[in-house]
Amino acid sequence: FMKLKIQNVLIDNNKPAYLIAEAGVNHNGSLRLAKKLIDIAKQAGANAVKFQTFKTEKLIIPKGPKAKYHVQTTGSNKKLSWSDLLKSQEISKKMHQELIKYCKKKKITFLSTPYDEDSADMLDELGVPAFKIASTDNDNYPLLAHIAKKRKPMIISTGMSSMEEILKAKKVIL
Repeated sequence: FMKLKIQNVLIDNNKPAYLIAEAGVNHNGSLRLAKKLIDIAKQAGANAVKFQTFKTEKLIIPKGPKAKYHVQTTGSNKKLSWSDLLKSQEISKKMHQELIKYCKKKKITFLSTPYDEDSADMLDELGVPAFKIASTDNDNYPLLAHIAKKRKPMIISTGMSSMEEILKAKKVIL
């Protein structure tokens, strides 16, 4: 039996589904496009819209190669490096503030997945009501512990995890 509260919405087994629209990095660094994604999420009936928050230099080495699917969609590293691609998808603190304000106006909850401790700290400072953890970070125990100390709800994707990894993550956050 699960029970969780995000802002003023109680989420449990006796309530309708809590819908989170995935905006991710699909804004391509554009505030205008990010707001359009919020509008679409609201029109679709989502309770929340989720972005991604990260500092490129905390995630990858400057000369790191792109994954095959990135090469297929954006061209070779010579055309646009993986670092440059990620940098173009970062959301600045000012942009976060604008998006949070826009979400409040539209009556939809702003959420974001932090990929590093500095990003988690900034999101906490900006007052996000909960943290969404990417399945790729289920075994990033230092990050999980850091976020858990903030004492806010954590939604953890477990799609890429074994039961052993899930149980270890649970120990880290509790």
